[in-house]
Amino acid sequence: MNVAIASDHGGFLLKEALKKELSGQVSMTDFGCDSEASVDYPDYAKQVAERVATGEFDRGILLCGTGIGMCIAANKVPGIRAATVHDLFSAEATRAHNDSNILTMGGRVISEQQAVEIAKVWLLTPYEGGRHARRLEKIRDLEEAYAAGAHQE
Repeated sequence: MNVAIASDHGGFLLKEALKKELSGQVSMTDFGCDSEASVDYPDYAKQVAERVATGEFDRGILLCGTGIGMCIAANKVPGIRAATVHDLFSAEATRAHNDSNILTMGGRVISEQQAVEIAKVWLLTPYEGGRHARRLEKIRDLEEAYAAGAHQE
């Protein structure tokens, strides 16, 4: 699996821990940032989300202070289903039911060990399809309607 990863300053240490712990299990490409110096998370979310949406990467992991800002920014890119996750149940559910393609977590919310465990569950859980496919199709329909301006009717 080919995974794009990035963080802002609030998620930098978590990103470095994930790269270290997961490097033998998946191929990871780091899109920054490079330190705990303040940066703007939408810049990093955009880089990863666009590459996942085009299929250049299978999935993405984005980290910031809470995971929420990265999630909001990534979900602006059509085709992205980013989820902020801080527990194992949600990590499994968002893959199995929502086919999430970007995982976001917060460096100020969970420990490095929790993040590694969550990422492993998220990376290993397959999408179930079935009844969930109908719901994902409705999400795609929403994206297309807003892109086409149909929401203004």
